Amino acid sequence: MGDWISAVPSYLVAVLVLILPGAAVVAAGWGIRSPQRLLLAPAVSVTLAAAASTLGHFVGLRWNLLPLALATLVVVGIGLLLRRGTGADPAPTARRTLLTAALALVATAGVTTVMFARAFGAPDNIAQRFDNIVHLNAIALAVQNGDASGFQIGATSDIGFYPNGWHAITTLVVELTGASVPVAVNGANLAFVSVLWPASIMALVGALFAQRRTAYITAAALSAGFGAFPALFFNWGVLYPNLVGYAMVPAALSTVITALDDRGPRALTRALLLAALLAGGVFLGHPNAFLALLAFSAAAVIGTLSVRAFDARTRASMIGVGAAVVGFGLVMAVVWSIFRTGAEHSGWAPWQNLAQSAGEGLLASPRGFTPTIVVVLLLAAGAVAVARRPRWVPVLAVFGVAVVLFMVVSGLRIDSPVRQALTNPWYNDANRLAALLPLAAIPVATLGALAIVDVARGWATRWSFPRWARRTASVVAILAVFSVVLGPNVRIALAQVHEAYAYTDNALILSGDEHALLERLDDETPDDALIIGSPRTGTSLALALADREVTQRHVFGSPSPELLFLNTHLRDIDSDPAVCSTVDELGIDYVLDFGRRDVIDDPNGATAYDGIQDLVPSAHLVLVDSQGPEARLFRIEGC
Repeated sequence: MGDWISAVPSYLVAVLVLILPGAAVVAAGWGIRSPQRLLLAPAVSVTLAAAASTLGHFVGLRWNLLPLALATLVVVGIGLLLRRGTGADPAPTARRTLLTAALALVATAGVTTVMFARAFGAPDNIAQRFDNIVHLNAIALAVQNGDASGFQIGATSDIGFYPNGWHAITTLVVELTGASVPVAVNGANLAFVSVLWPASIMALVGALFAQRRTAYITAAALSAGFGAFPALFFNWGVLYPNLVGYAMVPAALSTVITALDDRGPRALTRALLLAALLAGGVFLGHPNAFLALLAFSAAAVIGTLSVRAFDARTRASMIGVGAAVVGFGLVMAVVWSIFRTGAEHSGWAPWQNLAQSAGEGLLASPRGFTPTIVVVLLLAAGAVAVARRPRWVPVLAVFGVAVVLFMVVSGLRIDSPVRQALTNPWYNDANRLAALLPLAAIPVATLGALAIVDVARGWATRWSFPRWARRTASVVAILAVFSVVLGPNVRIALAQVHEAYAYTDNALILSGDEHALLERLDDETPDDALIIGSPRTGTSLALALADREVTQRHVFGSPSPELLFLNTHLRDIDSDPAVCSTVDELGIDYVLDFGRRDVIDDPNGATAYDGIQDLVPSAHLVLVDSQGPEARLFRIEGC
C-alpha cells in the first residue's frame, strides 16, 4: 500500500470538493444540527460541480475552483432566503446522533478506501475495460481545454452532450493536484465510493428511520458489503458516470421522503427545490440513475400515501393515492419513451430464467455472487418487520421495484415486450439493474437491524441485564454488521475488480509492454505531436497517459474520409503517394502499433484499421521505440 502515498493528495482534494460546497449549502438552508441533512453534502457538491462546469462552458470560464465557488455562493444565497420564516432543522432527539453518524461515516470511509485501493492494485493502474478509453481521454481533453461541461465531455466521443458529474469532479482533481490522469481518476473514485456513496445511503435511512443511531451505523457498514454496487461498475464497462449517478440516488430519494412530511408553503417549497436540485444532479450523473430515482420515488410516495390512506380511511386520502398513481404513471410513461435506446445498444441478452433471477434479486446477490449470511438475516428480519408493521411498506416497495426490474431484465427472454417496455432505457443491460439492488436492499436490511435491536432492548429491560452486558452486546452487534465487508459477496466482486485493473499480457486495453511504451512518449515525441493508431488496441490512450493528441479518442465516433483512408492504407506509404499527401493534410507525425488484439474481441472491427497494424519499418516509417513483441512507435518521415 506504500505506493498509494502518491494518490493521497488526489483523494484528499476529491473528499474536500465533495464535502465543502454541499456542506455550505446545507448549513445555509437547513443548519448544521441534523446529520441527515449534512449527509446530503456530497451529493449537493456533485450537483454544483456538474452544473457549474456546464454553465462555465457558456460564459467562457475555465473549469477550476472559481466557477464552483460562484455556483456555491449563488445556491447558498438561495438557501438563506428559503430558510427565512422556516428556520433551521431541529436537532435529533439523541444528542449523540451527529457524532455517531460522523464516526460511522469515517469508519466505513476508511474501510472502503483500503478495500478498493487493494482492488485497484496501484495508484496509476487503469481499468482494462472498453468504456475506460473514452473516460480517461475525456478527463485529459477537459484538462487540456479547461472545460468539463457535458458538451466537452461528449466531444471526446463525437456526441453532443454526455452527463458530466463524474468528469467534473475528476477533472478538478487533476487541475488542483497536477496528478496524472490515472492517479487522479483512482483518487477521485476512492472518494466517490468512500464518501459520496455511504453518506448518500445514510441520508436515506436517516430520513426513513427518524435519524436513529443504529440506522446510521448499519447503513454505513452495509454500504461496503455488496458486490453489485459499487464494485461491479469498476469491472463492468467501466461505468464511472453511472456509479456517481447511482451513488446520488439515495440522497435524492431522501429529500422526496422528507418532503412528504413538510407542512406549509415555505417549508414545502424549500423541500421541493432541494429535491429538484438533487434530481438534476442525479441526471447529470447519468440519465439511467434519474430513471431509477423516478421509479423509487413513485414506490416510496405511493406506498406512503397508501399507508396513510389505509389509516385515515377518508375520501381525500384515497383521492391522493389515485392522483399519485396517475401522476407518476404519466410522467414515467413519458420519460421511459424519451430515453428509449436503439436496437444496436439494447441487445444485451438475459442471464438466467425468471426463478433464478428472483432468488438473486431477493438476496441482492446477482451474477452468482455468494450471499453474505449477515445480509440475508437482516433482509429477512426487515421483511418480517414490514409484515408486523405495515407502515414500513414503502421501504419494501422500493426494494420490490429494484427486484422486479432486475428479474425482468435478467430473467425474461430477449424479445419479451415487457422487457422492452421496462428495461430498454437501461440498454436492457442486467448489470446496470443489478447494481440498483443494494441501493434498495440496504434500507430493508437496516429496518431488520432496527427490529432486532428493539427486540433485544426489550429483553434486556425485562431481564434487567447489567450495563456492561448491554454495552458488550452493542459492540458485538456493530462488529457483526461491519463483518459484511469480509463476506463472500463483496470479496468475489473485488477480486474481479483487481483482475480488471491488472497490466497483463492478455489485458484488454494495455499490456504491461504497451503501458511502458506510452509512458516514454513524453521523451520521444514533441508536445504537439499527432499520433495515429487503432483505438481498439489502446493506442488512443496516448492522450490520457502521455498528453499527446491522437487521431481517434475512442473506438466509436465519426472519423473523416481522409482518416478512414489512412486507417486502411497507411501501410502502403512507400508505394502509394496518396498516403503521404493525406498524412501531410492531417498533420500526422507518429504511428503507434499495438498489434491486432481488440478491446472488444471483434475480428471484423479490427479490419477497419488494417493499414496501421503489424507495420514494418521502411523509408517512411522509422521505428523509434518498441517493447515486447507488439508495442511499437514509428515516426513518419519523408512526406
